[in-house]
Amino acid sequence: MESREVSLSQRPVGMPKDDDFAVASVEVPDPQDGQVQVRNVCMSVDPYMRGRMVDRKSYVPPFQIGETLNGGAIGKVIRSRNEDFAEGDYVQSNYGWREAFTVEAKALTKLGDLTAPASAYLGVLGMPGMTAYVGLLEVGALKDGETVFVSGAAGAVGSIVGQIAKLKDCRVIGSAGNADKVSWLTNDLGFDYAFDYHGGDLLNQLREGAPDGLDVYFDNVGGDHLQAALFHMRPFGRLPLCGAISMYNDTEPRPGPNNLTMAIGLGLTLRGFIVSHFSHLNEQFRSDMETWVSSGEIKYQETILDGIDRAAEAFIGLFTGANTGKMIVNLTG
Repeated sequence: MESREVSLSQRPVGMPKDDDFAVASVEVPDPQDGQVQVRNVCMSVDPYMRGRMVDRKSYVPPFQIGETLNGGAIGKVIRSRNEDFAEGDYVQSNYGWREAFTVEAKALTKLGDLTAPASAYLGVLGMPGMTAYVGLLEVGALKDGETVFVSGAAGAVGSIVGQIAKLKDCRVIGSAGNADKVSWLTNDLGFDYAFDYHGGDLLNQLREGAPDGLDVYFDNVGGDHLQAALFHMRPFGRLPLCGAISMYNDTEPRPGPNNLTMAIGLGLTLRGFIVSHFSHLNEQFRSDMETWVSSGEIKYQETILDGIDRAAEAFIGLFTGANTGKMIVNLTG
């Protein structure tokens, strides 16, 4: 069988462009003993992938020119030569950016009976949801009744952060990129205050939303958002550093916040983290999040583009505000 797959044709400089990517058809080998053949149902694009397009050392190796990209995907087993997997099983893998593949069974995680659409296991019930969960509750050490600010609040991670904080009886403030996203945060997700970060001075908007200061700032954006939050933190506040999407396409190093000395007198904790640092909490996360989603206590939204040919468009859209909630590429068509 054939699979269409996406690779880098060249390393992006600044904002990624369509011609940085190439789509090609390849032959998928038949499974050998112990192997499984999978057809992907949907795949994820995520901001962290931008860092892997740069040829530098990081916590994951860089993508190579001409090699098929990878990332989170949900697929269905179509042929199996492994007793632990049967045709029709839903599986999770890191073999995204392609329509089908054959792999050793150890590279797959069987999902069992799905409690939500398959795409949710790339979002609220997958890596972004887990990132929100451990980043807020473990890294951010959230306490009931605190005041939380999350940037990029209409994204896959930020929207879940805010809702978990509301479940903990917190006051929640969020920033987003347009009026529709702000409305979604306040009217649908229950944020106490949200604002369009294009619309005025960040610090003044924070002061309006949280006049008594912030206990936790969950940082998805970096740059000016981090600087404004530092000015508005309460003593012993915590700042989980999850991402800095505002700077991922910079071609020159950007100066850091000029007010980091605030952290000294206020006793602040700034802590970067990667979701894989907390894999020991996978089962706890899955149990809690499935309960919250099933009960309607946590809602989610997806922006879905159809077809492997639109994978690059979906990825680029992460940096232009094209998504509300999780960006998904549907591969079932």
